[in-house]
Amino acid sequence: MKGSSTLLLGALTLICVCGLTTAEDDNEFFMEFLQTLLVGTPEELFEGPLGKYDVNDKAKSALTELKTCIDELQPEHKEQLVKLLVQVLDTQEDT
Repeated sequence: MKGSSTLLLGALTLICVCGLTTAEDDNEFFMEFLQTLLVGTPEELFEGPLGKYDVNDKAKSALTELKTCIDELQPEHKEQLVKLLVQVLDTQEDT
């Protein structure tokens, strides 16, 4: 029971801390993360949007592999993803 109580307390703490960020902060993080994932380098990803987080080695490896997959997309597919991102960013600026 003690372990489950500790887990519950940890989960509640995480919810409270994460709840302090606004939806706008979350959107900005996500858009910066996505933009860097599409057109940046893995180093820019870890230093930029993920810079304030403790990203473990396995997560870094997975993100680097994901970045490699994105970089290996056919140019027209990657171009369409970048266009979509620009469209979303432009829409956010208008609001």
